[in-house]
Amino acid sequence: MTEHQPKLALGPVLYYWPKDKLLDFYERMSAAPVDIIYLGETVCSKRHTLNTGDWLDLAERLSRAGKEVVLSTMALLEAESELLTLRRLCENDRFTVEANDLGAVRLLAERKTPFVLGTGINVYNGHTLRFLTGLGAKRWVMPVELSRETLRSIQTERPEGVETEVFVYGRLPLAYSARCFTARYHNLPKDDCQYRCLDDPEGLTLSTREGQTFLTLNGIQTQSAQTCNLLGELAALQELKVDVLRISPQPEGLETVIGAFAAGLRGDRDPVEAAQQINAALPYGACNGYWQGQPGLMQLTN
Repeated sequence: MTEHQPKLALGPVLYYWPKDKLLDFYERMSAAPVDIIYLGETVCSKRHTLNTGDWLDLAERLSRAGKEVVLSTMALLEAESELLTLRRLCENDRFTVEANDLGAVRLLAERKTPFVLGTGINVYNGHTLRFLTGLGAKRWVMPVELSRETLRSIQTERPEGVETEVFVYGRLPLAYSARCFTARYHNLPKDDCQYRCLDDPEGLTLSTREGQTFLTLNGIQTQSAQTCNLLGELAALQELKVDVLRISPQPEGLETVIGAFAAGLRGDRDPVEAAQQINAALPYGACNGYWQGQPGLMQLTN
C-alpha cells in the first residue's frame, strides 16, 4: 500500500425505503467507519419518506456523530416543487451540497459556495474539470463508465486542492429517464405509481431473452444488475491518489462491505481476498469492466 490514504464515503440511498428502515440504517451508519455521508433523495421526488427538514435534522445528528455530511440534489428535475427543494438545499448555509445537475451547479456558483460534483455531472476530461472547478467545485465524483487509465489522465490535469472521488461499491447508476420504469412494469401511470418502488428495496432486475441478468430498474433510474466492487483495486486507487472511495448503500450486508474496505485501508486485510469473498455472496455477481476499460458488466482480474 502507498502512503496515500483515501477517506470512505457512504453515497446517498438510491432506493425507496420506509422511514423506519431509513432512520435505522443511518443510526447504524453513524457508528460505521465511514468519514463522509451523503444524504438526500437523488432519484425521484415522489419518494418523500423524509422531507427536506427531516434530511437537515438527520444531517445535524450525523454531524454531531463526527461525520462529514453532504446534501445530495436530484439528478433530473421536472417540477417547480423540485426546484424549490433544490433552492432550499443550495441555500442551507450549513452543509456542503453535491450537485447532480447543472441547475444545482449554477445556483451554488451564484452563491460562491464550494460544492461536490456528483455522478449526475459528466466530467470526462481535465478541461471540463478545470472549468467546473472555476465555478466552485471542490470535489468531483468520477463518472462510473470511465476507466482507470482515463482517471490517470484526468488526475494529471486536476487543479490543486480539488478532491477526486470514485464509486467503488454498489450497483452502478447508469442513466435517468423522464419515464418511470417501475410504474410501467406494474402497468401504472407515473403520476399514479402507488409508490411501488417500496416493494423493491434493491430495484427490479431485468434479464435478457437469453436469461442473463443485465440491468436493475429503480424508478426512473437504470442501474447495473451486477455489483461494482473495486475493493481488489485498492492499491491502484491509492497509487492514483484518489481522495474518497464511495460505497453505495444496499439494504443488506453493508457493514461487512464497509468493514472490508476499512480493514484494507488499514492494512489489516488483503483487499483482493476480501473482494473475492464479498463477490461470492453477491446475488448477480460482481463487475469491474468499466474500470478496466471493458464493457461494464464484465468482471476481470488484473
